[in-house]
Amino acid sequence: MANTALITGASSGIGRELARYHASKGGDLIITARRATELDALKSELESNHGITVTTIPLDLGTTDGAAKLYAAVNATGQSVDILINNAAFGGHGIFTERELSADLAMINLNVCALVALCHMIGSDMVANGSGRILNVSSTAAHLAGPLQATYFATKAFVSSFSQAIDGELRDKGVTVTALEPGYVATEFAAVADLEGTDLVSGKAASPASVAKCGYDAMMDGKLTVINDRKLAFQLNWIMPFLPRRMKLNFVRKMQEKAT
Repeated sequence: MANTALITGASSGIGRELARYHASKGGDLIITARRATELDALKSELESNHGITVTTIPLDLGTTDGAAKLYAAVNATGQSVDILINNAAFGGHGIFTERELSADLAMINLNVCALVALCHMIGSDMVANGSGRILNVSSTAAHLAGPLQATYFATKAFVSSFSQAIDGELRDKGVTVTALEPGYVATEFAAVADLEGTDLVSGKAASPASVAKCGYDAMMDGKLTVINDRKLAFQLNWIMPFLPRRMKLNFVRKMQEKAT
């Protein structure tokens, strides 16, 4: 039975661990990211350890035609995608009006536009085939507005809402969609987003491997959403919704302020 997964942002962090977990189950892979060297190293590791086939497609998914280029490259391999995992994303710290607008627009292009395009293109193929699974990596940020990471939090709110909505449209066509909403994970994200030195990343971080397993298993079970930490899930689902909005805004801002 075919079991090929396409994973974006697979060169490190959660994406790399999702590739490892899928490979451990005997599934073939198409992996993509900007860094070709890291993709090639992962390909060698997984093919050697698990006897599966890995196709690498190095490209910048965040460009305006990145998703279309990826879709064309996937089709050129002749492989059918059974699992789509949209993991590629990045964040950025700072007051919105003091940040470069181009950086936030690039964030929207990758975190939202590319994800939507791939869900549409590959999701349409899945519907035509009568089956498929999609995992969109969101964040607990989806549950809150995020002063000092305004655009990033908003993109993840979109991802979680969009994922649930299209699951509601596609489930009876054989395609399920799951949003993985992890808390802080020990990846390159904090450094790239300039979050080091904030309370947001000062606590205990989940391992990328544990988060990948949580998300992948939830996807295979057909769950709508999943948060990797039960305590955090309880807080976000049963406490935060009942707090005043201004209180939540102040809480998130303080979590993301750097010590002076």
